[in-house]
Amino acid sequence: MMTTTPGRLAPSDLARVAGEGLRTRRMRAALSALGIAIGVAAMVAVLGLSASSQAGLLAQIDKLGTNLLTVTAGKTLTGDDAELPKEAPGMIGRVGPVLQVQSTGTTKANAYRSPLIPTINTNALSVNASSLDLPKALRATVARGRYLNAATAQQPVAVLGAMAAKRLGIDRITPNLRIWVGGQWFYVSGILNPVVLTPEIDTSVLVGYPAAQKYLGFDGHPSTIYVRTETEQVKDVYNVLAATANPANASEVTVSQPSAALEARAAAQSALNGLFLGLGAVALLVGGIGVANTMVISVLERRSEIGLRRSLGATKGNIRVQFLSEAILLAALGGVIGVALGSVATFIYAAIKGWSTVVPVLAWGGGFGASVAIGAIAGLLPALRAARMQPTEALRTV
Repeated sequence: MMTTTPGRLAPSDLARVAGEGLRTRRMRAALSALGIAIGVAAMVAVLGLSASSQAGLLAQIDKLGTNLLTVTAGKTLTGDDAELPKEAPGMIGRVGPVLQVQSTGTTKANAYRSPLIPTINTNALSVNASSLDLPKALRATVARGRYLNAATAQQPVAVLGAMAAKRLGIDRITPNLRIWVGGQWFYVSGILNPVVLTPEIDTSVLVGYPAAQKYLGFDGHPSTIYVRTETEQVKDVYNVLAATANPANASEVTVSQPSAALEARAAAQSALNGLFLGLGAVALLVGGIGVANTMVISVLERRSEIGLRRSLGATKGNIRVQFLSEAILLAALGGVIGVALGSVATFIYAAIKGWSTVVPVLAWGGGFGASVAIGAIAGLLPALRAARMQPTEALRTV
């Protein structure tokens, strides 16, 4: 008597059978795949946007440089505001690794668009005396007009930070354009672009040191000193700046590195990633439940098919693998669509922001892998249930 050994489905046959099973229930399969796709897209987009944002911010830091240090006046032992010596910029400039030293000094004046504006409406703007090469030290650029020079620094002429210009309602430079500063008219010669490393400049109205002393009663003491150093010796310069700026009272001087705040911000970009990834995981779980529901109903609806296949020689393993393959294929389709949607969303948003698009392997690989794993888990129970059906019991529904 001849015996036969149950055959195994080839991978290509298994894929074809699984695909045919999904094509017979297109709407239900599409909705289940959509749930998976939404979850994967959320995960890919969160990780992709975070990585792109970090890359853009770090690129900006590299462009602006990490060798800028700021020196500001701190507090005295009694808690009063300290004061930097007038000679501080010059003394700092004599430190070997220092490349550039520029400064600003805070005045008590306020700036308005016209004298008709109530004095209480200051728009949170500050009026500062400025040295002439400040934009060069900060790597700032002039958006409109021109910056102060040796001549205009002596006269009632001002340059506006980006936010200061916006709050004053000025978006262009016209002949004889004036603003009301400290009780008199100042001509506006230029508007700066936003300064990333030193945002305090954005809300400043900048005038020359001589003009500030002549027209605004400025005492000549700098309030902030900006120092560019050799990149390799930033730490060494940082350690001596306080004592150099104010040898008599070094404890009353505060030294900081603006790029450190941006680097911390780049590191903190992922702080909320856990929350958004959790939301994506919930959507993925819901999609997995949808896959499980689709497969359970599929088993119930296809009892006759299962019985017929079993009576024709299909083993329990064949039935189990068939239904498990359908679940995995359904989840994999959703994963592919989700990865594509998340990547496209990342590309569009990064392009709008001017970032380079970065989609980490963890994002698309992890998202796709998670979708396949969810599909396998969701389809396991229905597959086992289908495999346990006896041919005679299944064929009773025919």
